Amino acid sequence: MRKMLHRNKAILAIILTLASIPAAAEEATPPAFTDPKQQLSKPDISSLSRLRFLTTVDFYPFNYLDEENRISGVHIDLVRQICGVLGISERCQIQALPWNEIGPAIENSRAEAVIAGLAITEENRERYLFSRPYLRFPARLVTLRSAPLAEPLHEALKGKRIGVMDETAHELMLRDLFTEVQSVVYTRNDWLHEDLKSGKIDGIFGDGVKLGYWLASRDAQDCCVFSGGAYFAPEYLGQGLAVAVPKDMPQLVEAIDFALQSMNATGGFTHTYLRYFPVDFY
Repeated sequence: MRKMLHRNKAILAIILTLASIPAAAEEATPPAFTDPKQQLSKPDISSLSRLRFLTTVDFYPFNYLDEENRISGVHIDLVRQICGVLGISERCQIQALPWNEIGPAIENSRAEAVIAGLAITEENRERYLFSRPYLRFPARLVTLRSAPLAEPLHEALKGKRIGVMDETAHELMLRDLFTEVQSVVYTRNDWLHEDLKSGKIDGIFGDGVKLGYWLASRDAQDCCVFSGGAYFAPEYLGQGLAVAVPKDMPQLVEAIDFALQSMNATGGFTHTYLRYFPVDFY
């Protein structure tokens, strides 16, 4: 997840109306990060003449340009669904800007929301209100398909050689939470993957999203699987992804929360999840 130190690229601003963005339907079973028992009322945002979401085009698979140079991704589909639930699709837009232009655009009232992977930090909370998280990034263990491990992992991993990328939150997490593991630190993902395939290490501990993409890739050669469960640790991995809005628009963040809960209740988010993530990382 990104902070306001996103790599800069020369990106043309793109504004799309939500009516032009196609929908897709898939079956999926991601966890809901809202309490289904909590009843939220739909806020009245009829006075809002426009709802413009800001994003970038270099955060695959969340926001990117497709082969036809159209802005696509998880966030684009989510905006479409949010606006549909709120009944304001005709007033919704999404604009892609370079990362360093997003903050000034919000401050100058050129947009009303950010959906671009903005980190939920204390610093950012001073500038924005955040919706409830709609996605969190778990840490996962990957092992050879022929040698899976089951929970409790803190027992199963004793004495095992587990690869992890150097200077990452996952390295700290592995050392702190699995103290009897032999951590093997890598500076390149390809070396890490090859050593697992060849049996030089017993597993890989890392970001579930990235590992899911690797498991589905040709490079993995169907060698490996997720073992054990998903590990959520906000103190290491952050609070997840959420929509940010200006501090003076609390009713808008309430409306977005209402839409996200409705999407979870009706399965509106689930088909988007596996449309973009070939392997369930939860």
